[in-house]
Amino acid sequence: MVNDKALTEDLYQNTFMKLYEHLNNIQNKESILYWLFSTARNQVYVFYRGKSYKVDQFNKSDVDDLEIDSGDNLEQKIESKELRKIVLKEVEKLPFEQKEVYLLKEYSELKYKEIADMLNIDEGLVKSRLFKARQKLIKQIAKYI
Repeated sequence: MVNDKALTEDLYQNTFMKLYEHLNNIQNKESILYWLFSTARNQVYVFYRGKSYKVDQFNKSDVDDLEIDSGDNLEQKIESKELRKIVLKEVEKLPFEQKEVYLLKEYSELKYKEIADMLNIDEGLVKSRLFKARQKLIKQIAKYI
């Protein structure tokens, strides 16, 4: 959600520190995963509220090291990595509401109901936003293929 690896690590650490601080206050221990996602989401909101920010118009992102594998599937792994970069680049262009739902569903693997509860919206709205996000991504990624 913040498109910055160092900042993500800071927010990640803050989230788990809050979990440690509030662990005794959590009534239902089975809902810790839900609590973590909600807290992480709130950390992102606190970050954006506390600072005026500019969207990075040059699409700066952290540089990942290219891992060279001597296996037979090297070409497939490189194509997969390139496709993942294209998808993430296009996800960044989505409206915030669609991007948030897409990331929660596709990368966090939450259920529609869990996302709806977390965002305090109707489950139908979650499905609608996800559908629109996927349609936009398909249209944009088709240009690269």
